[in-house]
Amino acid sequence: MNEASKVLIVGPSWVGDMVMAQSLYQLLKSTNPETEIHVLAPPWSRPVLERMDQVTRAVELPAAHGELALRRRYEVGRRLRTERYARAIVLPRSLKAALVPFFARIPIRTGYRGEHRYGVINDMRRLDPVVLDQTVKRFVALGPTQEGMPLPPPAEPRLRTDESSLAQVKRRLRLPAAAEVVAMMPGAEYGDAKRWPLESYADLAGRLANVGVDVWILGSEKERPLGQAIAVSANHENVRNLCGRTTLGDVVDLLGAAKVAVTNDSGLMHVAAAVRTHVVALYGSTSPAMTPPLTSSKSVFHLALECSPCFQRECPLGHLRCLRDIAVDDVLSRVITALGDPGAGVRGSAHGRGIASGTTDRP
Repeated sequence: MNEASKVLIVGPSWVGDMVMAQSLYQLLKSTNPETEIHVLAPPWSRPVLERMDQVTRAVELPAAHGELALRRRYEVGRRLRTERYARAIVLPRSLKAALVPFFARIPIRTGYRGEHRYGVINDMRRLDPVVLDQTVKRFVALGPTQEGMPLPPPAEPRLRTDESSLAQVKRRLRLPAAAEVVAMMPGAEYGDAKRWPLESYADLAGRLANVGVDVWILGSEKERPLGQAIAVSANHENVRNLCGRTTLGDVVDLLGAAKVAVTNDSGLMHVAAAVRTHVVALYGSTSPAMTPPLTSSKSVFHLALECSPCFQRECPLGHLRCLRDIAVDDVLSRVITALGDPGAGVRGSAHGRGIASGTTDRP
């Protein structure tokens, strides 16, 4: 391997962004197949990075989100000097995110202007929010593109699933063999303004369970109470709260086994898209124009009210109509359509329309 093709990527701190960053890795590999990609990222991200064909090595950054941890960053950078990277690409826009490549003495350090990074970032790019109107485009634009040339369309992320690991987790969780599985992800780390109401999830889960569909509620330990509230309200043995009982790697495999995923705009939405499960995405305070599920197999609900997207953690008006007004009947219709479509999860669904705005499945 030519040393000139070894690249260190400083990865994002969120699950969804970590998945979307794969579009950059795909571009790097398509430009030069010999490129060796190492990703500096939080320890939790390893199960995601290990499922990406383009990533050679995940380098753990022992620092919590938002933590400066200057000495630890210096020690990691010093250890990485022996790797002799030709280039670093820093995806986050903070100063601290750029420190490890600087300490590692990587000659070319690419990133966007932000937080007084002059000198630490020596290949400074300007972020044009009009041209780079999606998060994934902002990642891809830091790749090997020439000034003035059009940005290549971002490739859809693809995470590998593991049938052996899936069989093990299904045995551990005592999940029966089911012909039809719908996954539900009711959480959203950002805040309540991104969460479809629990009563709506419970209503949907109960209706699906009553017609023989298995419903798996997925999320972290923090989201276990959300999952439990849905399972108790649905009151059906086919509705199982798996929140907090799985690793992130388990969730990748379980989502790959589901035919449909009903989800808020969250990190697990992007995981579901990357394993080619049909995504039914519910947007409230955020916008599908900026962070769409990167798959052609999707149904997007976004009411496009006058007050949305507000990008707030809590509804500033107190009514959360952007999510409460998404009807369970409409979501159920999309789920049933996808379950009845043998190509769902492999190709895009061409059925139905968006709510209120009259948009198609594409945001």
